[in-house]
Amino acid sequence: MNTKGKRLELQLRDGSPVAARPLGPADRKQIAEGYRRLSPDSRYQRFWVHTGEMIGDEMLNRLLLDTDQVNHAVWAVVDPTREYPGIGAASYWRSKDKPLEAEFSATVLDDDQRRGVGTLLLSILWLNAYANGIERFVSYVIPENRSAIRWLVDTGAEGEWDGYKVIFRTDLTDPSKLPLTPAGGDLAGRLSELSPHFLEG
Repeated sequence: MNTKGKRLELQLRDGSPVAARPLGPADRKQIAEGYRRLSPDSRYQRFWVHTGEMIGDEMLNRLLLDTDQVNHAVWAVVDPTREYPGIGAASYWRSKDKPLEAEFSATVLDDDQRRGVGTLLLSILWLNAYANGIERFVSYVIPENRSAIRWLVDTGAEGEWDGYKVIFRTDLTDPSKLPLTPAGGDLAGRLSELSPHFLEG
């Protein structure tokens, strides 16, 4: 299923209206500005390197050039009322060696964390990936990123420590197994709400 051009009008859990849409090469400036607006800690936790406010062309190319929305998808959640609308983005890359598996990652601007943006992005990428035959997400988290570790556990991912990072795996095949946590409940609700946009028709 190719979702290029799709746009979803949604609400965050506090009732704020937002939109979600896939990103591509034309969104380079938006991604670069979002990167600039992240705190140094958030940049490090997402990209594992200490950098300045500018994102390099090589990283932008990796993020955006091959977004076919089937094997590599990137989605953003935006608030159209803001001067800079982007508030978070997430992506997956299908593994070439394990085509039922894809690497998942998400980033939310510091001031917009704990509003359900990450859970919304996870649900969108989950459904997009599953519609394209992907059954597992793999996420890599450094141990300093405790909020991401807690969120992934609370949304049903199973983690293991490899001595350097935590490797999480999320089963996309059976949402009924999501844990009975607030984050798990939010995710289950979003998957139910959004599934008609990806899995029906």
